[in-house]
Amino acid sequence: MSELVSIVYKPRKATPTEDGYTRVPRQQALLVADYGIEGDAKGGSPKRQLNVMSVRAVQELTAEGFQGAPGQLGEQLIVAGVEVDTLPLGTRLYIGEQACVEIVEPRTGCGKFERYQGRSPQEAAGRMGMMARVVIGGEIAVGDPVRVADSVR
Repeated sequence: MSELVSIVYKPRKATPTEDGYTRVPRQQALLVADYGIEGDAKGGSPKRQLNVMSVRAVQELTAEGFQGAPGQLGEQLIVAGVEVDTLPLGTRLYIGEQACVEIVEPRTGCGKFERYQGRSPQEAAGRMGMMARVVIGGEIAVGDPVRVADSVR
């Protein structure tokens, strides 16, 4: 069964650090339609509201020497049982009882990723997760089921 295994976010008033992404783990969160995680400083972009990664990709990258604790790869959600990086654009993931996110583009990494990881984003290419937008808001929690729906494109 596919499930949500990690939720992290960057609080709006968080003090940035130089040695890694500023992320705080949560056991539950509210996804807000067209925003992202409630209170997340990274939310609000039309397309880049959430970075969703698969647990398998996180495990692979960690085994290769990347820092892979929750949030250290820049992700907000980690799911088990879904190969996120292989999902077609437009695929919708239903999380918990009502929340729904839509895959909008692959994550390619940035200068922060390279600075925090000490490695090029190209070394993690194709395994950095997908950017998603929140289509239907709702409460989510670690352990919630994740269901893959057909692409809307």
